Amino acid sequence: MFKYVISLSVTLFAIWLLFSGQWTHPILVPLGAASVAMTVYLAYRMRILDREGHPVHLLVPVIKYLPWLAKEVVKANLVVAGHIIRGRNSLSPRLCRLDATQKTDLGRVFLANSITLTPGTVTVYVREQEVWFYALTEELERGVLSGEMDRRVTRLEGES
Repeated sequence: MFKYVISLSVTLFAIWLLFSGQWTHPILVPLGAASVAMTVYLAYRMRILDREGHPVHLLVPVIKYLPWLAKEVVKANLVVAGHIIRGRNSLSPRLCRLDATQKTDLGRVFLANSITLTPGTVTVYVREQEVWFYALTEELERGVLSGEMDRRVTRLEGES
């Protein structure tokens, strides 16, 4: 628990310093520190300061996952752009179901957000071990249903 208190405090204070731009003000800096302390205390009292509430354990795995996701986003952008050029008749929208292999809610949220970040696909429903998503074309549907994103998110979850 202590490492989550420390990491959340440092993270919030760094964000506060970056956004406020007040590094030396004799009143604002202590007030910023007090607001961070109160926020961390409230998170602790609400029992939301845990492994999923502040997932510092995912920092390294996420850094390894993001380049692959960025590549997939670029590829999907090119597919969507091609369909825009070809016109409306080239689209074949569909609602699809994917069996998710993640063990935690955080893993399933990560998968759902990754699907939604990819152009041409939007997650519409997440339940236990399934994710329903909308795909603009059959090609985009096959990309998600291939399971590569699901495997990578499950691996990310397991590395933590």
